[in-house]
Amino acid sequence: MSIYLDHAAATPLDPTVLAAMQPYFSEQFYNPSSPYAPAVAVRRAYDDAKSRIASVIGAQAGEVTMTAGATESINLAFATRTGHVVVTTIEHQAVLAAAQRQDHTLVEVDQHGRVNPESIRSAIRPDTWLVSVGLANSEIGTVQPLGKIAEIIRQERDKRLEEGNDTPLYLHSDASQGVGQLDVNAARLGVDMLTLNAAKIYGPKQVGLLYAARAVQLQPQIVGGGQEQGRRSGTENVAGVIGMAAALEQAESSRKAEAYRLAGLRDRLQARLVTEFPDVVVSGHHKHRLAGHLHISFPHLDAERLVFALEMQDVLVATGSACAANKGTRSHVLNAIGLEPHVADGSLRLSLGKLTDEEAIEAAGTRIIAAVQQEIARIGA
Repeated sequence: MSIYLDHAAATPLDPTVLAAMQPYFSEQFYNPSSPYAPAVAVRRAYDDAKSRIASVIGAQAGEVTMTAGATESINLAFATRTGHVVVTTIEHQAVLAAAQRQDHTLVEVDQHGRVNPESIRSAIRPDTWLVSVGLANSEIGTVQPLGKIAEIIRQERDKRLEEGNDTPLYLHSDASQGVGQLDVNAARLGVDMLTLNAAKIYGPKQVGLLYAARAVQLQPQIVGGGQEQGRRSGTENVAGVIGMAAALEQAESSRKAEAYRLAGLRDRLQARLVTEFPDVVVSGHHKHRLAGHLHISFPHLDAERLVFALEMQDVLVATGSACAANKGTRSHVLNAIGLEPHVADGSLRLSLGKLTDEEAIEAAGTRIIAAVQQEIARIGA
């Protein structure tokens, strides 16, 4: 079997999640908006799933809008109003693209991919209505100081109140990559809006959500039948939402133990590769980093050649986010943290998950070392 080290891009559907979804593909197929008893039962199951999802993130069901994945969630958050927005230079492409539709400021990060909260404060203007900072970066795994940023947002709101400025100021975070390894309780994070994605936690693809505090007045981007309290029309994806509820509950219940397990495996692989190749560059914050992420660069090598060479040895890895890889462009994240081109172009993102065990890590290390040595010999480095 292949050794899969790209959990940041996609995770397999957990068997228990699939089992929870299965009836709603077949015998429980009814439209939850229909009036007869079988459909009403489906409606109850759907509402129950939303309540369970809300409970995990410390919210009320009425504050959760189900979407077709994280990208739609992000777009819905940014469509709340228009004005000035603040985002970091390493946000997901969906966040950057949404920000570019408005007056926006990009805040730089340090060489580890971590933003200084005071830089966020400096970027906020009297007309800023939204700050969006991802909980954890999908490429290098750096975790952001969201609590400190949330405190700055609260301070700026108090300042506006004193000055008579009635422009709202919200904090949004795309926590899609962090869920399952980090706490995503909205209140503890201090966010007004939160994006999550079922596909990152062994749930179904094309299922996500946007949490929005009651003070946030979302503007629907998909209109029609008025589902999701009028915020997102379209017949509800009952099976998908039930699957997300099961996946999210499972991810939260095992979060601490799984993060501990993954960090141990990652550190073992990292130590082996750094020992074998002392000139490698490990990106991401040394302390504030996702447990399952290892971003490592082999200077002067071609990462795409390494990816193909490793696939021939049944090791599946990525050069970065799936979105960037699909475009064949150098990662904006690696540019933002200042990696020189000859380093960035030799970068691999190794992301661990449920399919990763000690045997897989040992085999992956051996095969990565062999592939890198082969490339070094080929170019005569």
